[in-house]
Amino acid sequence: MVTKKTSLKLELPKKTGSLCPECKARITADIYEENGKVMIKKTCPEHGEFKDVYWSDVGLYKMAEGWAVDGAGVENPAVPVKLGCPDDCGLCKVHMSHTSLANLDLTNRCNLRCPICFANANDAGYVFEPTFEEVTKMLETLRAERPVACTAVQFAGGEPTIYPHFFEAITKAKELGFAQIQVATNGIKMATDPTFTRRMMEAGLHTVYLQFDGLREENYIKARGRPMLDIKKKAIQTCKDCKLSVVLVPTIVNGLNDDQLGEIVQFAIDNSDAVRGVNFQPVSFTGRIDQSEREAGRFTLPDMVDRLSKQTTFLKRSDWYPVPVVTPISEFLSVMKGTPQLAFTPHPHCGLATYLYVDSEGKATPITQFVDVEGLFKEIKRLSEETENKTIKAPALIKAYGLIRKHFIKEKAPKGLSVNKFLKQLEGVFSSTDKKATAEISWGLIMVGGMHFQDLYNYDIERVKRCVIHYVVPDGRIIPFCAYNTGPEYRKEVEKKFSMTFDEYRKRHGPNSHPEGEVEG
Repeated sequence: MVTKKTSLKLELPKKTGSLCPECKARITADIYEENGKVMIKKTCPEHGEFKDVYWSDVGLYKMAEGWAVDGAGVENPAVPVKLGCPDDCGLCKVHMSHTSLANLDLTNRCNLRCPICFANANDAGYVFEPTFEEVTKMLETLRAERPVACTAVQFAGGEPTIYPHFFEAITKAKELGFAQIQVATNGIKMATDPTFTRRMMEAGLHTVYLQFDGLREENYIKARGRPMLDIKKKAIQTCKDCKLSVVLVPTIVNGLNDDQLGEIVQFAIDNSDAVRGVNFQPVSFTGRIDQSEREAGRFTLPDMVDRLSKQTTFLKRSDWYPVPVVTPISEFLSVMKGTPQLAFTPHPHCGLATYLYVDSEGKATPITQFVDVEGLFKEIKRLSEETENKTIKAPALIKAYGLIRKHFIKEKAPKGLSVNKFLKQLEGVFSSTDKKATAEISWGLIMVGGMHFQDLYNYDIERVKRCVIHYVVPDGRIIPFCAYNTGPEYRKEVEKKFSMTFDEYRKRHGPNSHPEGEVEG
């Protein structure tokens, strides 16, 4: 089995490991309920007490925790455990999840100057840009992960589309067997170069993760430093033309664009011929922020649920589940195929999501409103356990389809969606491992979710141990997202180790190159 019973303490109050926001020393934090919210509080012997909101709704917190499950970890860790999490990332044997999605930074150069950014050559004063040979090695490292080889890679940055070997990197990922190849981009190249998106698609790209902060130009002027809305719409149109999938990625800042979540989701529905998802990302605080500023700006996943229930007519509080809810499907596939399959086993408080089914008239209905999700997944889990040691497993597939029929509530189903049509969409998931088949479940569906990456004020080491979104780096390590960008700051260590000065970059690429980034569009 690819999952196991969680070792998390499933009650409040409780203690966890954390870091001091000032000196980053490892300290103990208390997680507890206060006025209907879940709080995190910790005290550094040198820098005093820090208190922040962990989740703003204790009911949703407890619901999510009810789906907690641990992964089986990795069989071939790259680094030994010496100091403990999060100081031995690579991955180490303490880590509980294999890689669900790998980020591979192609460059820290960019063609924007955003105030909100994890990586920027102009601010850093150096260029981090792996050679194509190093990129190939990193991709091979991901495919060598065991017991489950990484199947999804996202090229990131900086702005990955300005990497000199961008299309070759996509082609190499395709050659190595990645089932899902993505790029995280601001869309400028796609919008300004009429051939760019088609070349991405022809090279083997599947999905564009498009930075998308809303439908009001002032959002972009404040967050990105320039008007960008027309760029975003043009980039999406190029994906429609090339039949590429798009996931909108809005960074949500309380007081800036938290009043616009509903219209962003509606925009996705209106453009569902290309847009397959919306992945809201509450802003993470960097630098020194006092408590009053954090209280004003902090936006957590329950806040996302609250805003969307108020800003749409179709989303309810009961429509949301944590990412590990889908692990029974992974277990079932692992049992049926006889080999470990991809499993989404992050900490239950890393993300929340739901799926919308969009009918032929453009009306959206959350899948949770016509499928008994809890009943279905609990019975699928039991079926996996019953089937695991059986020699003949084919009858289990028939039973699985029967369970879907049982938990499909036809009187609440969207117009035109019968249980047979729904089963047809799911058929590929249960019968094949190739990308085309496993993507069928998303055809006609839009994923709406949020992933809240940590900062030093809400840092929970138990989340780091279970992270499923990892960075692969040139020295062969695979590092969890919230360790790479926060805490020990592996990003700075890696980039400095493999970086070059602006002068060195010009010598390598010519005097007219742009080591600080390319401003265009």
